Amino acid sequence: MHSFQTAFRQVAMISSLVLLGSLAGCSKPADKLSLGDLSEFRSIAADVTALVGKNDLPGAKTRIKDLEASWDSAEAGIKPRAAADWHVLDKAIDHALDALRASAPKQADCKAAMDDLLKAFDSMKGQQQ
Repeated sequence: MHSFQTAFRQVAMISSLVLLGSLAGCSKPADKLSLGDLSEFRSIAADVTALVGKNDLPGAKTRIKDLEASWDSAEAGIKPRAAADWHVLDKAIDHALDALRASAPKQADCKAAMDDLLKAFDSMKGQQQ
């Protein structure tokens, strides 16, 4: 009986090591997942930034609606890919929306929010597939 238990333990240990070794290379770690191509969203953000730079805050407010609508409609397809990164961008978009929709928007606040948003998009570039 003792030799059976010893053999069983050895087989179990070897099986565990083989299983762990095969799992290690079978998929990408979660931190390497990508949100995909964000160029459409970044392009709209760049348009908004240009309008803010010209102090056309009403025009920027109108254009950022396009970003909000396209981002919201793409959420179901993007968010599951890399939820943490999606939340970073979503928060930056919300901050920009708040700045532009303030009762008395200030160019400096809008510019800072848009700069932060572009930086957030750019930080995701290295992760795109």
